[in-house]
Amino acid sequence: MEPTKPSNSPRTPSWLRRRAENVIVALIAIMFISFLLQIAFRYLLNRPLGWTDEVTVLCWVWLVLWGAAFILSDKDEIRFDIVYGIVSTRTQRAFTVISSLALVVLFIVSLPASWSYVLFMKREKSAYLGMRFDYLYSIYVIFSVACIVKHGWIAWNAFRGRESPEVDVLDDGERI
Repeated sequence: MEPTKPSNSPRTPSWLRRRAENVIVALIAIMFISFLLQIAFRYLLNRPLGWTDEVTVLCWVWLVLWGAAFILSDKDEIRFDIVYGIVSTRTQRAFTVISSLALVVLFIVSLPASWSYVLFMKREKSAYLGMRFDYLYSIYVIFSVACIVKHGWIAWNAFRGRESPEVDVLDDGERI
């Protein structure tokens, strides 16, 4: 009998996360190069470049929203957990379900207006690059959809009584 091959599915999220990190690295590199070019042209050659500011802002907006959507885990988010930390695990799960579902609902309700705004912004272009603003703002729609999926998954796990896959657990089973 031939041994069964392990499924590739557990490796897929890890591979996708690394690709999302690669996008972040590329955006940071582009920002850094643009920043250095601006310094060199402004202070060494006395010929400032306007397009470097636009590239830096574009990369920054995409970096923040892309990172929040695909890189940051639930445990990395800033929160006030004074009450959360002193209640039972069951109550914590209820808090998680309620807060995650509230976020899902808010993002779903705002998604049509966000989409409409992004489509509207195709009329505007950046001053130097002439890039349409709908390309710049499209990351917000991607961010919203990713947050809907992520918080839906967190709520579902909490509802089923499972730990979120993003909760750190020590070797002895104690939660961090």
